[in-house]
Amino acid sequence: MAVGTARGVFLAVLLGGAVLAAARPLAAAPDSYPVATDVRLGGDDGQTRFILDLSRKIDLHVFTLADPYRVVLDIPEVIFRLPPKAGESGRGLIKAFRFGLMMEGGSRIVFDVTKPVRIDKAFVMEPAAGDPARLVLVLAATERETFLRKMALDDKANAKAPTKSEPQVANSDPRPVLVLDPGHGGIDTGTRAPSGEMEKDIVLGVAQRVRAQIEKSGKYRVVMTRTDDTFIPLAERVDIARKAEASLFVSFHADFLPHREGDAQGATIYALSDKASDPEAAKLAEEENRADVIAGVDLKSQPNDVAGILIDLAERETKTFSLQFAHKLAAELKGVTRLHKDPVKSAGFRVLRAPDVPSVLVELGYVSNKDDLKSLMSDAWRDQMADSIAKAIDAYLSTHVAGVGTGAN
Repeated sequence: MAVGTARGVFLAVLLGGAVLAAARPLAAAPDSYPVATDVRLGGDDGQTRFILDLSRKIDLHVFTLADPYRVVLDIPEVIFRLPPKAGESGRGLIKAFRFGLMMEGGSRIVFDVTKPVRIDKAFVMEPAAGDPARLVLVLAATERETFLRKMALDDKANAKAPTKSEPQVANSDPRPVLVLDPGHGGIDTGTRAPSGEMEKDIVLGVAQRVRAQIEKSGKYRVVMTRTDDTFIPLAERVDIARKAEASLFVSFHADFLPHREGDAQGATIYALSDKASDPEAAKLAEEENRADVIAGVDLKSQPNDVAGILIDLAERETKTFSLQFAHKLAAELKGVTRLHKDPVKSAGFRVLRAPDVPSVLVELGYVSNKDDLKSLMSDAWRDQMADSIAKAIDAYLSTHVAGVGTGAN
């Protein structure tokens, strides 16, 4: 049965319109962005101060999130030149914090806090007498009830009126759509090698090479969920695939195993399943599903699926197609890289939950393993992987999707 059969069930419930990866507008020169140069924490479990040195004064917006307790600080796009390991440990009410690009023109700092807090002070001082501009955030301990009441009031104040949906625009390009999803990005670095290499950079590099290989044939339209160091929420990644009416969704990641848990090596391909194939797969899915928590996304705002029985019917077909592609990809990769002892697994990854788009998640290797890391950082290895992944994608789409030709006219 063709993949289009599953998708056809959804024409009445999809928020239609093809979403293609458009080039970002020309960004401002890096020199025009404010620069964060240093950070300090002070205080105790009753009150904690966060101070960020900046090259100039900026605006800020701060709010809180619960379960887990977090404080989120949104600021204009900033170049972070902070000391190594900044944010990995905390003090007082702040357990740790992370920072990075959230969207074009906007950066975010997310604080993990030990208990409910209230925002006592939040302001930015102008530079003066040779001192830099300073962003000051003061948090004070409070009760959960007070915390939740204030959060509810903030939500009400920030609620936006519903916007009119954009008119659907038909896409005249008949080629099947492939969505490539480099995991993590921006404030969410993903896992990190002991020597500092970040998952978000590794997987973006591989995905870009896969796109280049696929586009050579001209047989498919390729959509990237991100093309730079920007954070994309998990639900939005799924929406990109569904709105583009994708024929296949491939998400790229890299794994990490703490030294105390031993050593692991090799690539693994995951498909969606509510019941994990093994405890290791379940643990990995739980970690990957925390991406929105890491980036300070309000999980209550995530949309629920609709048209339950239709989704259930389509999911069954989609899961079958996903597993078929996973096995095809594992067979192709066997010739160019080491595979995990169980190369095809399944678990409840949120990013694979498009009910009408066959989807897999590829863990390219372990950044915690020195041999895998050497491969992950090698241009030659990345080119070989991209070529094999592209071949597997073409082999799958050529047999499962109607209308695959020899290239665009």
